[in-house]
Amino acid sequence: MAKKYDAFAEVTLLFERAAERLKLEPWIFLKLSQPERELIVHPTIILDNGKPKTFVGSRIQHSTAKGPAKGGMRYSPDASPSECKALAALMTWKCAVIDVSFGGGKGVVLCDPLNMSEKELKRLTWEYILAIKDIIGPHKDILAPDMFTNDRTMDWVVEAYNHGENHFELAVATGKSTSFGGLLGRKDATGTGIFIVLEELSKHLDFSLEKKKVAILGFGNVGSAIAKLVHKAGCRIIAVTDIHGGIWREKGINPFKLQTYVDKRKKIVGFYDTNPIDNEGLISLPCDILIPAAIEGQINVNNADGIKAKIILEGANGPTTQEADEILKEKEIIVIPDILANAGGVAVSYLEWMQNLNQIIFSEEEVIRRMKKRMKKALWDVLATMKKHNVTMREAAYILAVKRVAESLRLKRFHNYKEIDLKMGG
Repeated sequence: MAKKYDAFAEVTLLFERAAERLKLEPWIFLKLSQPERELIVHPTIILDNGKPKTFVGSRIQHSTAKGPAKGGMRYSPDASPSECKALAALMTWKCAVIDVSFGGGKGVVLCDPLNMSEKELKRLTWEYILAIKDIIGPHKDILAPDMFTNDRTMDWVVEAYNHGENHFELAVATGKSTSFGGLLGRKDATGTGIFIVLEELSKHLDFSLEKKKVAILGFGNVGSAIAKLVHKAGCRIIAVTDIHGGIWREKGINPFKLQTYVDKRKKIVGFYDTNPIDNEGLISLPCDILIPAAIEGQINVNNADGIKAKIILEGANGPTTQEADEILKEKEIIVIPDILANAGGVAVSYLEWMQNLNQIIFSEEEVIRRMKKRMKKALWDVLATMKKHNVTMREAAYILAVKRVAESLRLKRFHNYKEIDLKMGG
């Protein structure tokens, strides 16, 4: 019987391995093993039919050692506490890898957004934000779009947070519309960041992207963005899947034409001159680059041995289990880990936060230039750590991230204890 997937246990194991290599002090190890705070709330709204309904929501802050917590706010009918804790922790490590002054957070409201009206979702957003208002803010915890939330939702977050205040704080959320202080060029930021890392690594490996075969799990915001970029770089996309099914065409799939089809049909299934394929079939296809850009745990002990790709580029958070990682390591498949590969989104979120706090406006060109510089530096920092410790790229990314967060904790502890001692006359 297959072991039940536990997202937080997976992330915790990676942290523990890095902590062991770094010989972390026990107090730092314990502090980073669990979230700093987990708040459960019960927002109640009046539905369009006039009936009241209470929902369950939460906000998890894993670490604020390097700065305010930062992380998505998702609407989901079945998100688990383990999943949310894992995603909050991943944000801590992701922010540390690219060296921005954020920690990690995650929020969720258990609901079925596909069966709710826009008015109901707006009411729910307001009630949720008012319930967690005391623990969020520009210098406490900054929210961002996630599953079934978008720029419109973030605009509602700003409205709700500022309700009844005599000042207006835009920096409580990122991923907003431009009319609410949102950043130009943010929509495809995660996909662009993934491509920057792939392109830079390909130069380091002398692995030209021209004519390389690519298979992509997921064709949402991230999957579609990276698909278009690798296509422009000369890659041949041979297979794509989404929540409805998948398509395969050995001669190649044009992602721009596929996007037009999806905009009309809302799914990729049936795209002309393609054959059907499922996720498992796609994962085992002979290809050069496999890009999991959907949900966590899709590359696991049951399918890892069948992977024929040379490079796995993780667009999703936690798409590869630890058991699968060990198999991929034995097969000498290069895995570009999630906390490095898909950090482009938080890199530009940091710029939006700065833009709001400093009341300036970054041009789209400036956004891309700054993100490219940060992502390239992060890759080379990881490669240097990889060489120093003789570990995989994922292990190196965690060692680098944990080291940076631990350094911040040591500094905070020194200053906090010094202040306490002074007040006690020590």
